[in-house]
Amino acid sequence: KIQRGELQGGRFRRKHLCLGKIVTIKQFMVDAVAALSKIYPSEEARNVVSMLLCARLGLKDWELVLRGDDPMPLDVSAELARLLKGEPVQYVLGYAEFYGRKFKVSPSVLIPRPETELLVEWALACKLPKGARALDLCTGSGAIAWSLAWERPDFEVTAVDISPEALSVASGQFSRFSAPSVPHFVLADVLSEDFAKDLGTFDLLLSNPPYIMDGEKDSMRANVLDYEPHLALFVPDDDALVFYSAIARAALSLLVPGGIGIVECNELLARQSAEEFENRGFSSVNIVRDLAGKERFVTFIR
Repeated sequence: KIQRGELQGGRFRRKHLCLGKIVTIKQFMVDAVAALSKIYPSEEARNVVSMLLCARLGLKDWELVLRGDDPMPLDVSAELARLLKGEPVQYVLGYAEFYGRKFKVSPSVLIPRPETELLVEWALACKLPKGARALDLCTGSGAIAWSLAWERPDFEVTAVDISPEALSVASGQFSRFSAPSVPHFVLADVLSEDFAKDLGTFDLLLSNPPYIMDGEKDSMRANVLDYEPHLALFVPDDDALVFYSAIARAALSLLVPGGIGIVECNELLARQSAEEFENRGFSSVNIVRDLAGKERFVTFIR
């Protein structure tokens, strides 16, 4: 039996939806999407409900349509209640999809975004030698580092983050028995002057550091502001390029001559981010757009 209803003050209010009434998968989706449309655009609300049901019912998206007249076989009202409070569906499910794999996520780590898959794609397209060393700075969930390790098990991948909680999530994504290669995870502060001294040198440097300015918070949705870690998101308005300056400085010693760097950046600060690397003497500094046409990445060569 499914409790169908609106959420008010963290509890279901039995007004439009009645406890004790068996509903179909289709009707549950209709009601859940209508409720979630109060905090998400309707199409996104549908995607969120579909993700929840596919995960909990073990169905594909198209199977939800084919089996729409079947009674709901599980009670997912607790999960729906969390979604209606604004909690991201990835945290509710405990994982996020990234580069074809499921990565564990918790409020300790930023939810990996689809656009960051382009960073991995371009990194894999680089002509690097067998056994190349790759470095992922501000690794968070470890999605970038692990994706490299899965796709190029010959690579030696190192991943760095300041958060012990994030590194706990990242290092536990896969085991050495299930993955063809396991990254080396290091606790360090990228903003520290000497964080790079014991890391060695690398053929490839990647990073998706914090880059959203504090002044942009007012334009962001509550599901991000209230749940995702601010440490992994925000930088001060008066020092918005702090991570790019630190990465550019460190990359001079971290990258071998001819080594390649790719960083994700704030579309509002792409030009300024690129200048941090140009001013340090890197060559072939380019701004690259994502699939939505936003200036999202900076590439450079040592």
